[in-house]
Amino acid sequence: MKVIWGYVLVFILAALPFFEGFAVIPIATIAGLEVFPVFLLGLIGNILTVFLLIKFVDQFQNWRRKRKNTDETKETKRTKRAFHLWKKYGLPGLAMFGPLLVGSHLTALASMSFGGAKKSTFFWVSASIIIWSIVFTVLLYFGIDFLGLEDRGILNYFKSENQ
Repeated sequence: MKVIWGYVLVFILAALPFFEGFAVIPIATIAGLEVFPVFLLGLIGNILTVFLLIKFVDQFQNWRRKRKNTDETKETKRTKRAFHLWKKYGLPGLAMFGPLLVGSHLTALASMSFGGAKKSTFFWVSASIIIWSIVFTVLLYFGIDFLGLEDRGILNYFKSENQ
């Protein structure tokens, strides 16, 4: 039962803004969950919420404006970083580097705010999530193997139930 809750937690955390799939996947793998199901659930959770955000971006922005009771938007440090990436590298650059700097959800929202089309924004942000998830998962997998950590501490949390 503990393993099932672990996989559910992977999906939920990957779906939450600022708990990116590419961060949740290695953590869950370190905790002892199997790499492939964790990878799939992390991607699905992260990409699903990015899709929903892009699909309903207009409603989200209207809700946010009404909640703040103003049309003026104060530029945050994250927004400035995202805009700098947008100006310098365009949509592909923001989509590829944005999730590392400001998170995939904010990257998608910023891309739409800066004038990106919904389809291309979804394509580039999803591609970025997939690429970074693969990179971090492979690095972690071979890092654990290289350092000989497969039988230590938290790495056995979910494995102890299966054996």
